[in-house]
Amino acid sequence: MHKILIVDDELAICTSLAFALEDKYMVATAGSAAEVMTILAKQEFNIVLLDLKLGNADGMDVLRQIKEFDNNLIVIIMTAYGSIKSSVAAIKAGAFYYLTKPINMDELDMLLTNAIEYIGMRSKVEYLNGKLTERHELAGMIGISAAMRQIMHDIDRVKDGDFNVLIQGESGTGKELVAKALHYLSVRKQEPFEVINCAAIPAELLESELFGHEKGAFTGAVQRKKGIFELADKGTLFLDEIGEMDIKLQAKLLRVVQEKEITPIGSGCRKKITVRIICATNRDLRKMVAEGKFREDLYFRLNVVNINLPPLRQRREDIPLLAEYFVAKYNRKMAKQIKNIDPEFLDGLRRYEFKGNIRELENIIERAMVFADDGVLRADNLPVEVQAAKIDDQNQTDMLLLIPVYVGEDLDLIERKVIIKTLQHYRGDKAKTAHTLKISERKLWYKIKEYELR
Repeated sequence: MHKILIVDDELAICTSLAFALEDKYMVATAGSAAEVMTILAKQEFNIVLLDLKLGNADGMDVLRQIKEFDNNLIVIIMTAYGSIKSSVAAIKAGAFYYLTKPINMDELDMLLTNAIEYIGMRSKVEYLNGKLTERHELAGMIGISAAMRQIMHDIDRVKDGDFNVLIQGESGTGKELVAKALHYLSVRKQEPFEVINCAAIPAELLESELFGHEKGAFTGAVQRKKGIFELADKGTLFLDEIGEMDIKLQAKLLRVVQEKEITPIGSGCRKKITVRIICATNRDLRKMVAEGKFREDLYFRLNVVNINLPPLRQRREDIPLLAEYFVAKYNRKMAKQIKNIDPEFLDGLRRYEFKGNIRELENIIERAMVFADDGVLRADNLPVEVQAAKIDDQNQTDMLLLIPVYVGEDLDLIERKVIIKTLQHYRGDKAKTAHTLKISERKLWYKIKEYELR
């Protein structure tokens, strides 16, 4: 059970919050700034609910002391003196979130759930840092955003299937990492995982690379060579940049997909194979089909299950976790001792558009670590273009109101996401939420109970 420390100089508030939370959490209370550090020194806590006004003490000073004592502690600020300025200051000082009094318990409950998910994901990052080899690196799979949780859920559901998978997304979003996850988390993990980039090999050589050739099949074929399909037998074949494949070769690939057998160049013998095919592309294959540049029958054969990766700019809430992961990675690789990331460094990353997505984020972190000289990543370690980046306020507001929905997503999950996002937008106000969703408050209460959103 997770442990929460409630810090408020009003005994009634401490008592009422403790009573409301004690069924789900282990709760302790503190009534003064001096008492906080004494309690934290004796017991371990996961979350601190901290009043910003503690008698004559400044809650911001207490927040800084807590973060200095244990930077991993989740601190949620409470105050009756809410303002944009103070909330920004609290977040920059390391607060997880900011709540105004009187506390809305539905909003607090959701916030605590999100905080615990964050704690769990951070533990997963630490596990990955210590346990995963480079071959199994799943950095691109890290995230607390709804989009990444859905993708992880989809991977778990389809990892053991025999059907083909098409992964789509911009360059740098982690398509190969998803393919590796589908293989190494599946029942095929002991079998081969082979990769070929269809854009990196000339069309006249790609057929040989895929299907193999016999000795003397063409000039330069001095010995028999197995193709990557044969090498991947019983395992997984990842065809990256499938949209770049020559349309004539697409016909031969279609035959292999349909008949599950290959014929090496120069051979009259067919060989049965059992291979799961995972393809990836940053191109719009539907548009290519309409333009006659990609075979429609092959598209439908490959696109049995579709996983669409969002660009990093649509999942900015994942940037801090990804940054922590890459700092740990390059601390090992570069023998560095970067222990902290300044909040202004993260603010700069959140404002940046990341056209190169996760790959670009990794490069920026690596470069910043080269120039960091005091164990802290600071805003001036960022490239000039990142420091200068700005997000239009209206665009930022619009992004916060967007709810990602993916092809093939379960309708109950979509409904759940819409209800959660709308409740959060209206700070737990069920009347406004029901009105916006055009349902009765009674039906909303039923849905909250059905989806366990209390």
